[in-house]
Amino acid sequence: MKVPKYYQVKSELLAMIADLAPGSAVPTERELASRFGTSRTTVRQAIAELVIEGRLVRTQGSGTFVAQPKLMRVRPLTSFSQDLTSEGWRPGSVLLGIAEVPAEGEACEHLRVAPGAAIHRVERLRTAFDEPIAHEVALLPRVLPGLQRRLAEHGSLYRTLHEDYGQQVVTAEDTVETAMADPVTADLLGVETGLPLLLVHRTGWDAEGEPVEWTTSKFRGDRFRFVSRQRLDWSAPDAGGGFHLDAVGPEDAAGPVR
Repeated sequence: MKVPKYYQVKSELLAMIADLAPGSAVPTERELASRFGTSRTTVRQAIAELVIEGRLVRTQGSGTFVAQPKLMRVRPLTSFSQDLTSEGWRPGSVLLGIAEVPAEGEACEHLRVAPGAAIHRVERLRTAFDEPIAHEVALLPRVLPGLQRRLAEHGSLYRTLHEDYGQQVVTAEDTVETAMADPVTADLLGVETGLPLLLVHRTGWDAEGEPVEWTTSKFRGDRFRFVSRQRLDWSAPDAGGGFHLDAVGPEDAAGPVR
């Protein structure tokens, strides 16, 4: 099979940066085109794919650099703060807004509230080492007095819900999809419009099975990976893990994947 020229250049670039430390500068497109005996357009395409895959990062006016490795993970029953702390990253967040809003659409279904019922909406920009990683909107099934002040004290929403309001997520379901960064999200995350994102919807329930949260998070695809570890019960007739894949047929192509 004939391998496209840009893909050959991409492979050579990967080999070239394999031993370079994160933050190391990559030669210019002109220099790379000369080195690999190809056009700048071909080099640009190879670099673009490596940027999307999170191996390189472009800084306007400065150049192209080796990216930090993808170390972020989502695990069942842990929060964003716990995930990053366990990986040695410094988690943080920027509060974009906390408001009492009327429940509507899917929120009513996931939070089991009536349309128009007052719920709490918490919007945050999540960071690691002060770098924007995700845009998160959490919806809570009831209004919690003093939430903004207490969240500022604790940092973690899960910790705040548990310690100040007696609400603890003991069961959670994550639905992961892909999406493209729209102009608003791209501006918040400091990336280019169209960058692939991981769209994660999480529903969390307490010990009684009552909803505690429904959260939508948009993670940068170049900085984040999703890892799930399951224990298989081989005594079951049809052993399987915890993932469920929904296939979208032609007749459903225009509809949402749940």
